[in-house]
Amino acid sequence: MDSILGQILDQPAWLVYLIVGLVVFVEDALFVGFVVPGETVAVLGGVTASLGTTNVWLIGLIVVAAAVLGDSVGYEIGRVWGTQIIARPFFDKRRQRLDQAQAFLRERGGYAVFLARWTAFHRAVMPALAGTSRMRYATFLPWNALGGLAWGTAVVAIGFFAGHSYQKVATWFGEGSALVVLAIALVAVIVWHLRRRRKQKA
Repeated sequence: MDSILGQILDQPAWLVYLIVGLVVFVEDALFVGFVVPGETVAVLGGVTASLGTTNVWLIGLIVVAAAVLGDSVGYEIGRVWGTQIIARPFFDKRRQRLDQAQAFLRERGGYAVFLARWTAFHRAVMPALAGTSRMRYATFLPWNALGGLAWGTAVVAIGFFAGHSYQKVATWFGEGSALVVLAIALVAVIVWHLRRRRKQKA
C-alpha cells in the first residue's frame, strides 16, 4: 500500500488526471472492464485529492465525464459491431452472464443501464448491449448520465474520505498506523462491493 500510494503521489497532478480519466473511459468503452480496474483507479483518484495531489472537484468531474463518454462510445460500438463482438470465443465463458444481462436489459430498459454501473462486469458490457439491442440513444443517454454521475461521485468520495482518514491518523500516530487505516477502508469498500454483487445474484 505504501509503495502504491508513493508511486501515485510522486506523479504530477496532470498525469494523475490523465491516467484516471483514460482508465475509467477505456473500462466502459472497449469491453475491457474485466481487466482494467476503473473503479479502483477512481477510488485512488479520490485518495490523491484528499492527500493534496489533485483537486477533488476536478478529479470527480473527470471520472464522471470519462464514465459517461466511455459508455456512449461503448453504446456506439455495440450498435455497429456488437453482434460480431459478442459472438467471439472470448465471451464463451461469460455467455450465461451475457444472456442474463441482455434479459435484464430487455426487462428493465434504461434502468438496467443505471444499475449496470455498479458492478464491474455489467459496467463493461451493458453500454454495448444497449447499442446491440437498438435501444434509442435518447433513452440510453439520460440513464447513462445519471449512473455516471452517481457512481463517479460515490467512488471518488469513498477515496477522498479514506484518504482523509489516512491524513488525520498520519498526523496523530505516524505513517504506519495511517496506512493500516487506509488499507482497512479500501478492504471495506471491496467487501461491500462483493456483498452487493452476491445480493444481486440472489
